[in-house]
Amino acid sequence: MSQHKYLLSEDEMPTQWYNIVPDLPEPPPPALHPGTHEPAGPDDFAPLFPMDLILQEVSQDSYVDIPGEVLDIYRIWRPTPLFRARRLEKLLDTPAKIFYKYEGVSPAGSHKPNTSVPQAYYNAKAGVRKLTTETGAGQWGSSLAFACAQFGLECEVWQVAASYKLKPYRKTMMEIWGATVHPSPSEVTDYGRQLLAENPDHTGSLGIAISEAVAEAAPHEDVRYALGSVLNHVLMHQTIIGEEALLQMQMAGETPDVLVGCTGGGSNFGGLSFPFLREKLKGNLDVAIRCVEPAACPSLTQGEYRYDFGDSAGMTPLMKMHTLGHSFVPDPIHAGGLRYHGMSPLVSHIYELGLLEAESIPQVECFTGALQFARTEGIVPAPEPTHAIAAAIREAMKAKESGEETVILTALCGHGHLDLASYEAFLAGSMEDLDLSEDAIAEAMAGVPVLG
Repeated sequence: MSQHKYLLSEDEMPTQWYNIVPDLPEPPPPALHPGTHEPAGPDDFAPLFPMDLILQEVSQDSYVDIPGEVLDIYRIWRPTPLFRARRLEKLLDTPAKIFYKYEGVSPAGSHKPNTSVPQAYYNAKAGVRKLTTETGAGQWGSSLAFACAQFGLECEVWQVAASYKLKPYRKTMMEIWGATVHPSPSEVTDYGRQLLAENPDHTGSLGIAISEAVAEAAPHEDVRYALGSVLNHVLMHQTIIGEEALLQMQMAGETPDVLVGCTGGGSNFGGLSFPFLREKLKGNLDVAIRCVEPAACPSLTQGEYRYDFGDSAGMTPLMKMHTLGHSFVPDPIHAGGLRYHGMSPLVSHIYELGLLEAESIPQVECFTGALQFARTEGIVPAPEPTHAIAAAIREAMKAKESGEETVILTALCGHGHLDLASYEAFLAGSMEDLDLSEDAIAEAMAGVPVLG
């Protein structure tokens, strides 16, 4: 009998997060203070994050214990299943073996609670009253709303306007868990009002939403900001995905030849790939590890590697990353969670070291792959992981041409049950591939500090 899923018991769930930084051949460049351009210290981050998270951000420990209170909540959905996509393999008529780690079983339907729960825990521990944040497609906003509800925190979310209009039920989900939700740009902040005065129909961006959430958090002693991707501690929290997947691939008796993950800010990708990269650095695995990003917002494949602000208004510390420019506003593609102008500094650094590959794929090919996946495997993917699915299908077809039994591993980071408007557009033939404007990049890059 062929096996389709590989399940760990709750007592097999990892109890530590993995920090890849000490294992890298070179340390990543430090974040810089936005005013002095000197390396940022803990006090520079204190208006935004509790000290426990700041210390995790700069930690040199390879492993960090997961608090018991966090593990208790993780057990609602973790460990998550690893599936062998046998029906998709049959459709493609490929000798490749395709495995996917499915994170859509969480309460919010994505991988994001892996970090929202510990972030809410550490903030509650520090006496914080409210967390503010941004969200694109709504996966992160709903995850933080869920986490805040577990620890009795208020939650205020700025959702990118294009997604706020396209995905109204994400807003409803956030409100069910007690969050207050604004479209971004909003009338709530000075920066939002300024942008709306210039363009009342502004579609927004994650960078703009970050600026608004930071503006609300920074002045208040009992309010802090939570970020769902990009930062080191966020990627570290997500490594429970890869640690579980390592154990499950062993159960399957396979080792991946290729690992692909959708990449917007980097948390889903880093969560799956970093434990495998650790084993590759140790010489235990020979695996190609590939970031897959949207062609309309390709920060790794077309952005510049330099210091830039994490937000559009220039309020955050400067981070060295692949960036399209902090004022760049991506086209309103359906994968709203991947519409960020920059890439995680840690993922960017590892890419510069030559340890990762990257490619960009247009959204029509992604949704074509998503339909093949949904009609065989039964799960409707969120628009974000359709990029990884499309990349996995590309690899499977290469295996078909070569006759090689390639083992492919990817992360299905969330379901698309609240993204059906995107599928409706695709099925109706009204979805288009949006070309990246070089002029838009040049204009956005003109405002980026030249710091090396």
